[in-house]
Amino acid sequence: MRSDRTTSRIASAAYAPGIETGSSRRDLALARLLQLASPALPVGAYSYSQGLEAAVEAGIVRDAASAERWITGVLEFSVARMEAPVFLRLCDAWRAGDAAKAAHWNALFLASRESAELRAESAQMGYSLARLLGEIGLGGGPGAWEEASFPAAFAYATARWEIDVRDALIAYLWAWTENQVMAAVKAVPLGQTDGQKVLLALGEAITSVARRAGTLADDELGNYAPGLALLSARHETQYSRLFRS
Repeated sequence: MRSDRTTSRIASAAYAPGIETGSSRRDLALARLLQLASPALPVGAYSYSQGLEAAVEAGIVRDAASAERWITGVLEFSVARMEAPVFLRLCDAWRAGDAAKAAHWNALFLASRESAELRAESAQMGYSLARLLGEIGLGGGPGAWEEASFPAAFAYATARWEIDVRDALIAYLWAWTENQVMAAVKAVPLGQTDGQKVLLALGEAITSVARRAGTLADDELGNYAPGLALLSARHETQYSRLFRS
């Protein structure tokens, strides 16, 4: 007759299929990814609106429907065509241990920012994340650079923690989208339920952007979003602001 201890081990295995074939590693990678995408990550993302507050001031964003249209437009015409594919290239460079290539894409991304405000945001968040990674044992990489963008630091953590690249991109886009929705909740303002409805609707856009980002060649990258550029620049001198510029 089997002992109670043996029976317990067999029962535990039945409830944890594949535990010895890499699932525990995948689970840990998922936990690390959730940490990276969490609004609790101390990089200051909550303090920026990326031009959305200026769009509210201009009357372009005034309710849940217009907030969804604005965020979708920025996601599709700016993030999808530049930030997301550059993020994938940064992930590939870090995984290959090619710091020079990662530095190239980091510099290109910073140069592509539509306004001084957007550039400063990415550099500040990149600095904060790179510093945090060093303090928790993931030093080097972008932490050694004079100026690191946020996607460069996020991609570095993704590589070091062996997180699936597509999962990392979805989480990166989700964190960006969630921050934009929360900015709309504060600035419009929207109710929490309306904010969650907007997030639910934007989920399909996120998956579409992730698919498209992996298909773009280097010479197809570009972020033509003049409305975002103008309103972000206007936000820098906006008289009354909730968000940082």
